[in-house]
Amino acid sequence: ASLLRIVIGISIALVLGFIVALSMFRYKNFGRVMDSFVYFCYPIPKLALLPIIMLLAGLGDVTKIIMIVLIIIFQIIVNLRDSLRNISKESFLVLTSLGATHAQLMRHLILPAITPEALSTLRVAIGTAISVLFVTETYGTNKGMGFFIVDAWMRISYTEMYVGIVVLGMAGFFLFLLVDGLETALCRWRNS
Repeated sequence: ASLLRIVIGISIALVLGFIVALSMFRYKNFGRVMDSFVYFCYPIPKLALLPIIMLLAGLGDVTKIIMIVLIIIFQIIVNLRDSLRNISKESFLVLTSLGATHAQLMRHLILPAITPEALSTLRVAIGTAISVLFVTETYGTNKGMGFFIVDAWMRISYTEMYVGIVVLGMAGFFLFLLVDGLETALCRWRNS
């Protein structure tokens, strides 16, 4: 249950973060407005919103996924926005002078340029998502590693509690290995 929540939350945050960052890069006025919004919202402690999210979305999986998305989406937006801004204007000029369409610019310039930064952001997001998930799974659920660890602690079953902590760590470890595999496959030019 925990792994599914992490994967869904990170996937939603990556897709939304990419769309917002690309829109901020492409439409300058929208970018200025969103910069202010992101800078205002990013420092707000999102875990303080947990009671409100639980009231609005209930106690199920949706609440846990929303919390993961809320907490990591801002770091994804900021990192991808900065990565997009670091692409040289000359690269765009060369491709557009050769007649590249928007889709070709996306495929041959934008995605390759931001993929390494997106994967680094993903690594940070995984660690944050696991921490958030642990906290959110201690409320209103009877499944997941957060529930398992706190339940074992309350029953004074410290062996089970430590096993739960190790399982969370191993989940993070394997997710990191998955991201490393993605980097090897998607960023071959960096490995040569």
